[in-house]
Amino acid sequence: MQKTFFYIIILLLLTACKQEQPTPPQIENIIDLHIAPPKRLNAEVLAHRQKRIKSELEYYLQRHRLTDEGYDMVVRYAEKGDSVMAVYMPQKLPNLLGMFKLRHLERQGFGLTRDGRGRIYIGIWDSDTLRYGLRLDSAGIYAGEFDHNLVASGHGCYSSHDGTFYEGQWYNDQREGNGFLVSVQNLQAGTWRADRFHGERIQHTNDRIYGIDISRYQHESGRKRYGINWNDLRVTNLGRRIKNGIKGEIDYPVRFVYIKSTQGTSIRNRYYATDYMAARKHGIPIGAYHFFSTVRSGKEQAHYFLNQTLFKRGDLPPVLDIEPTDKQIKKMGGKEVLLREVRQWITTVEKRLKVRPILYVNQRFVTNYLSEAPDLLENYLVWIARYGEYKPGLHLVMWQLSADSRVKGIQTDVDVNVFNGYEPQWEEFLKDETIK
Repeated sequence: MQKTFFYIIILLLLTACKQEQPTPPQIENIIDLHIAPPKRLNAEVLAHRQKRIKSELEYYLQRHRLTDEGYDMVVRYAEKGDSVMAVYMPQKLPNLLGMFKLRHLERQGFGLTRDGRGRIYIGIWDSDTLRYGLRLDSAGIYAGEFDHNLVASGHGCYSSHDGTFYEGQWYNDQREGNGFLVSVQNLQAGTWRADRFHGERIQHTNDRIYGIDISRYQHESGRKRYGINWNDLRVTNLGRRIKNGIKGEIDYPVRFVYIKSTQGTSIRNRYYATDYMAARKHGIPIGAYHFFSTVRSGKEQAHYFLNQTLFKRGDLPPVLDIEPTDKQIKKMGGKEVLLREVRQWITTVEKRLKVRPILYVNQRFVTNYLSEAPDLLENYLVWIARYGEYKPGLHLVMWQLSADSRVKGIQTDVDVNVFNGYEPQWEEFLKDETIK
């Protein structure tokens, strides 16, 4: 209440200041835009929002460590909230001279102003440039550094009325550089460019859990046929797109294997059974995946997968590999039909095996189709193929980081994946998500 009263007094004083900008709106409108929340939320909605944001923070912190990009900022926000904003919060009453833009004088020290868009600036001026402070607009509050054009540049944070919070680097009023954003939907920590999230620079070390997915292509190349030396399996190269964030020598044990079992209702991987038994013999957690077809029903494909695949206690959860083109989706009847058939496959397999299947998708599919199926994102684990960049905007269980990695013991290129988490989360996954 005291802070709100303080801002109202500032706004009243501001209306008396000489402005070089266009005539501002009425003071009542400014107060409504900058002081009053856009809509008063009831306690239940507010509690739900806070719970979701807390859940996103906890999920991130469980699966990351100090060496991961942005981790320190996330920890600070989880422990202290928007404490960064308090750093830029004015600690004293404004200098009245700093509230005027006079023709021959420069604003200096603590003061305030307003731009042509009606946004309020409160902070520390030096040689007529706002060095740091607050900017209030209709959506929330920015706190941080500015340039001579009253543009957010440097370090700063933005707190929106909808609960979204961003802290990190800015340039030209856009998020640029290292930073993190948390909202009720997800948490993104990493690199931003031109106000868009470009992913997290993951640190590749021996502490992470790496695995592979294979099919007949790891046994065949043209007319040549190869076996797999299961005694020698080690990841020795992460592919041509993974060049940064590698700590030490790449020599990682293969901690899990997924094998293609079926496709549609008529295609079987002739090497599936042999590879399955070999992986179990060598004590490697093993799972099976089915390649989804747009010309057969989800239920038919589920039954075919269940009848052709081996399942034993301790096996990894089954995976539905969804890679249709836009043309194939349109031909089958559109996204509604596609999602209906995907749900049929999932529910049929889940009912039979008593375990949640995993959805294997790419970013385009998530953006264009899966984003319209919140029930799938909420209730099922996602394994995403996104080569060369890591954007954990979803609750990923695994990330397929490349399709051209090299694994000792296998003659051809291999898909290499990394589990989203470290040893404690991996052990929890094996305990809770595998076939019982």
